[in-house]
Amino acid sequence: MEENKHLSPFVYWAQTDTTITLRIELRNVQNLYGNNSKNLSLQSPHVDLQRDSLSFTAVGNGAQGENNYSFHLKFLKEIDTEESRYRVLDRNVEFNLRKSEVEFWSRLLDDTKKPEWLKIDFDKWTHEEDLSDEARDIMEDHPGLFDQLQAEELGWPTKREDWKPFTRESMRKVYLFLYNLWQFVGFIYIVSVLTTRYLKEGPDSMEGTYAAVGWMIKMCFTTQFLEIFHPMVGYTKGSVFEAVVQIGGRSLIFFCLIEGEERMQTKPVIFYLFLIWSLIELVRYPYYMLRVYDLEIGFLTWLRYTIWIPLYPLGFICEGIVILSWLLQHRTMCAIYFSSVGNHGSTLVSNINLGND
Repeated sequence: MEENKHLSPFVYWAQTDTTITLRIELRNVQNLYGNNSKNLSLQSPHVDLQRDSLSFTAVGNGAQGENNYSFHLKFLKEIDTEESRYRVLDRNVEFNLRKSEVEFWSRLLDDTKKPEWLKIDFDKWTHEEDLSDEARDIMEDHPGLFDQLQAEELGWPTKREDWKPFTRESMRKVYLFLYNLWQFVGFIYIVSVLTTRYLKEGPDSMEGTYAAVGWMIKMCFTTQFLEIFHPMVGYTKGSVFEAVVQIGGRSLIFFCLIEGEERMQTKPVIFYLFLIWSLIELVRYPYYMLRVYDLEIGFLTWLRYTIWIPLYPLGFICEGIVILSWLLQHRTMCAIYFSSVGNHGSTLVSNINLGND
């Protein structure tokens, strides 16, 4: 058995308008003086019951095995110590405390902060049976009190009108947090793969960049189209036009110029372009994740508004190289197209001139 270790047992409480009942989850508690004694201070376990507090110490078998358990409760209001009783059973210790005044308490403790080991005895709230065998139905006497206490115990809103905005706002925050988390995980995967491959293979790894992370880029960019709808439905405050320009530009380069042309996928510029795109998002999405719950990290905020200064121009340069490379890959087709357009234009001009003559 461990000694000199402060432990608190689980304590379950319930009430009627006249009594407070406590059920202490301790088995095989030592009991030297017998049960149901009116003089609580002479009992073993040691009990110190005052009009506004209860101190309890006992050796028994609880959640941490056989140990010395204790706790102290300072009540919200006073109780009648002369009419209060307790009894030691094989499986627990039960208290029946008589209130000084006939009324329901809004909570058990004077302190609004409830200890983790203090729980509501929901069974007795539904159908209370005190030590005098008198049955009470609390739900009929005080129909709203049980719901309020249960909501406080579970951390739910206590007013019915709070449920709808609570649920809607919570769903919005959870969705945005998970969306930003998904994008962050996706881009951190891309950066990890690119850097690992480069450290192992050096510049030779650039040729296989698209084959290694192209599928993840595709998934991240596809889900990014949701960002166009976020301001439409009021989930974010951004501009729809800005989202269309940013996401549409990248998607055009990736899906049309890179995804649609296999010869572009092995060029070294793809490595630099994917890395720059991903580094930008590695800062943006964690920043958005924290802002969903109004949290802020100074260094992350600084990165959010400074890292784009070098990375955006580098990204534009890489995107320009991709566009130019694509045009060079298709220069024959472009030449034929512009030649046909030129011939058609010349014919059209000639026809116009003949018509004027």
